[in-house]
Order: sequence, then C-alpha cells, then structure tokens
Amino acid sequence: MEALFIIINIVVLLAIIGLLIYMQKKHVSFSKRVFTGMGLGILFGIILQAIYGEGSNILTITSDWFSIVGSGYVRLLMVIVVPLVMVSIIRSIINLEKTQELGKMAGWIIGILITTTMVAALVGIGSALVFDLNADQIKVGDAETERAASLESRYAEIEDQSTPQRILEFIPNNIFMDMSGGRPTSVISVVIFSVIVGIAVLGVRRKNPEQADMFVKIVNSIYTVVMRIVTLILRLTPFGVLALMTNMVAGTSFTGIIELGKFVIANYLALIVMFILHLIIVGLFGLKPFTFLKKAFPVLGFAFTSRSSAGTIPLNIKGQKDALGVDDSVANISASFGATMGQNGCAGVYPAMLAVMIAPTIGINPLSFEFIIQLVLIVGVSSFGVAGVGGGATFAAIIVLSSMGLPVGLAGLLISVEPLIDMGRTALNVSGSMLSGTLTSRILGKLNIKKFNDKSAVVDATTV
Repeated sequence: MEALFIIINIVVLLAIIGLLIYMQKKHVSFSKRVFTGMGLGILFGIILQAIYGEGSNILTITSDWFSIVGSGYVRLLMVIVVPLVMVSIIRSIINLEKTQELGKMAGWIIGILITTTMVAALVGIGSALVFDLNADQIKVGDAETERAASLESRYAEIEDQSTPQRILEFIPNNIFMDMSGGRPTSVISVVIFSVIVGIAVLGVRRKNPEQADMFVKIVNSIYTVVMRIVTLILRLTPFGVLALMTNMVAGTSFTGIIELGKFVIANYLALIVMFILHLIIVGLFGLKPFTFLKKAFPVLGFAFTSRSSAGTIPLNIKGQKDALGVDDSVANISASFGATMGQNGCAGVYPAMLAVMIAPTIGINPLSFEFIIQLVLIVGVSSFGVAGVGGGATFAAIIVLSSMGLPVGLAGLLISVEPLIDMGRTALNVSGSMLSGTLTSRILGKLNIKKFNDKSAVVDATTV
C-alpha cells in the first residue's frame, strides 16, 4: 500500500512540473514561474505532512524521489560553478585596460562584504538581547545532544588552526583539488588562480601579442559554451525550486518551530533588519532601493530555497549583469567572493546571536562593551572562508564561539529549526554579495544606470 501512495505523490509532482512547463510555453516570465514553483512547493509540502505525518516512512521515501529533481538541480549548478568562475574571471581580467583596476575592484568588494557582515553581527546581537535569548531556555533532547557531539568533533578538527593559517588556506596548492570543491575555501582558491592566469595573459600580451590573442580567443570560446550550459541549467530553476521547497516543508518539524518560536522570530527579525539596511545603503548611493529589491528578488528567492550561496553563483552573476547593470568583471568577482567570505547571514547574524545566547551559561555578561567589540571584530576576521553551501553557518559559529572561549557544543541546540533559519540566512548572504557588486560598480563608475532603472531588464534564464 505504501508503494501506491509514493507513486501517487510522484505523479502529483510530475503534474505540477507539467503545469510549469505549460507556463513556460505560454511565455510566462522566468521570475513568475520560479515563485509559482516555490508557492506550489510550500502548499504541496504542507499537504504531504498533513496526510502522512512528520517522519513517516512514506514521506521519507517520497522525499528521496523528489530529491532527484531538487538536489539534482543544485548538483548541476554546483558542477558549473568552478568552470564559470574560472573562465569568467580570466575573461574579465584580460578585458581590463589597467591591472590597477583589479586591485580597486577587489578591495571595494571585500571591504563592503566584511563591513556589512560586522554590521550584521551588531544587528544579531541587538535582536538576541531584545528577545532575551538564552541557551538555558532550550530543551535538550537526543537530536540536540547528537548535534552537540558532532560540533565538538568538527571543532577538534580546526581548533589548532590560527587565523593566519585559515587565511593561508585561500592560497591554492592543488588547483585540481580545488576545482573539485575539495575544501571549504575552494571557490576563493579558484578565484585567486584565475586572477593569476588573467594577469599572466596581460603580461604575455605585451611581449608576445600573437600567443596572447590566441589564448584570448580560446577563453572567449569556452566562455560562450559555459554560459550556454548555465542557461540550459537555469531553465530548470522552477522545477528545482518546486522540489526543494516541497521537501523542506514536508520535512520541517513544526513542533520544533513552535517550541523555538521566539528564536525563529528573533533570527528572522535580525535578517529583515539587515535586508532593510541593504536597501538604505543602496539609496545612500543614489540608486532606487525598491528597484534593487525587485530585480534581485528572483535570485534571492532561489537562494532562500536552495540554501546554497555557492549554488546561487550562476544566477547571482546573471542577475547582477542582466538586471542591475553591474559591470561584467565586478559581477563575477563579487558573486564568487560573496559565496565564501563576508556572508551577512551565516557569518554575521548567526554566530553573533549564538554567542550572546551562550555567554550567560558560563557567567559572561553579553551586554559588556568589551564582549560586544571583541565579538564583532572576531566575526569580521572569521567571515573569511565560510563555505557557501549548507553547513557554512555551522563552520562560522564554531570559529567564532571557540575564539570567544564559549562552548561550541551548545550551538547544536537549534538543530530542529536549523533548515528554516538557514533559508533566510542564505538569502541575506546573496543579497550582501549583490549589494557589494552593485556598490562597487557604482563607486568605480562602471554601473549601467540605464539598465538598473530599466523595468524590462530582469533576470532571464532563457538567454545567454
């Protein structure tokens, strides 16, 4: 009988996919199809859990089948991230008129990412204090205990690494391992290697222009093919979002959300405040905040659903270039850097809130000026090299808590609501990345204001 129900669930998913395909044939816009997939996924997930119950065997097997569409889509995105980042950055650098531009570009992007992350830490601290969050208020069950043991184990793996050693991890020593995503800092390492290749081409161009021109033609050809692959994969976004959202909602512990409601609300209040601050900053630079929000929304929606900053890189780049008018070079670098450093949600808000929650359990006053300043500075430094996939926030929390002398294991107390919180954190991470690209392009005079203000210029996954 179980097999019959599972088949029915799969048929329903295929029927919804058929609806999305029909919408595509009717030329319904890409963003509308994405949000339709998200909405139907939420509804379908609620219905599945209501019918079968949380944690049922039918629901578990159904989710496994749905993962072929959802997780399979994210895998396709991840497989194109490294080729896209590498060829895009090499192409961007060889098209620069002066190498000094690269330094200014990277400096502004990194500066904006780290600064906004430190501000996010302050917002997280404020939210935790306003809601009077304390780790002692949370019930500890088997799941929390298991999660705490897992975090302690991960801490043991990195506790001997100093901050300079963690920064050293950015520098590639085996580019093929980094191209396979073998380390949390692999994307940054690929970026650094690509920058070196691009600068080398500029040097060859001065001494041997014919060889340089040949290489440039090869890079441009590869870029065209890679962007075509990106386009083909992004066309699957509505289907991937549908399956991802269905599985997330169907597998969510609503009991846990009710029990930890105050913590969920506090987290999302902090995230919303940071989103508002992003819009205010956009306005301070003479741009229309709601135009930025509207054009970034499809990208943020996918980030929210997928919980992967790295997986959002292709859509992030496309959104910055096609919708916001960001310079090609700036878009590529900001999307790549933003996936592994200066993540406002995972490396800013979340570790800061955990630190404030945990500090009272060992007799530390989280209201003290020294504690807050130390926490903000540590968040800024430790936000380098945070993995842009699910689990990056845990990595950031381990580093921050251990640096503050706080018990790492207590970070496992929010395990039941972790997926729900992670969705908002990832969307904020990507918003910070897009903000850094937009502002850097504006500061350097490379922003296409006409395209930014053009209502018809939107994220479109049907074109290269």
